[in-house]
Amino acid sequence: MSTAAKAAQASALPLIGEAYGGGFFTGITRDPDTGSRFLNITAGAAHELVGEWGKYGVKVEGAGSFTDSLFNTHAMAAAGSELAAKVMDLNIGGFTDWAIPARDVQELQYRHFKPGTGDNWEYGRSGDNPNSEPVGLLYSGQDPAQTIHEAFRAGGPEAFQQRAYWSSSQRSASSAFFMHFVDGPQSCLGKSLELRVRPVRRELID
Repeated sequence: MSTAAKAAQASALPLIGEAYGGGFFTGITRDPDTGSRFLNITAGAAHELVGEWGKYGVKVEGAGSFTDSLFNTHAMAAAGSELAAKVMDLNIGGFTDWAIPARDVQELQYRHFKPGTGDNWEYGRSGDNPNSEPVGLLYSGQDPAQTIHEAFRAGGPEAFQQRAYWSSSQRSASSAFFMHFVDGPQSCLGKSLELRVRPVRRELID
């Protein structure tokens, strides 16, 4: 693709936080295996769900992707996850391909829609996102700052609650990745815990 064509394509993309595709544009991820780029969309706060990730101690084949939210969610549902099945049943704005966000898609949610003003967790690998565009770097205390998007700020109609949310990326038979929307740590918790989910979907760019 020529430089001019790339520039035209970039200008045609929605802006972060803009209403698009049944939700709000959240950012771009790249498939680490194919190189394909995807536009990610986060559902509104009214569509959040709560539940267990799945059965503790059961490894779910096919739920290990850090970028393919829908593939993970299908695998979870096939293994008996009620939470995954509920997300897959959603119809928002005529779109029915909603999923639990994969780990690196969820990181974009925090990076762009952080609800509060507190310092970020600066330990571990939180913020490390090699599959986002641009590549995500480790968080500092003040980066990311509270979101610039008023609707997603604490108390706003689309704000994430300042608590833990599941991703669809499995860590082991006993645990899966989650993200805490107070200060941004990304780590793992036991699958039998009940956490929130903010559904996502994606569209192929190229």
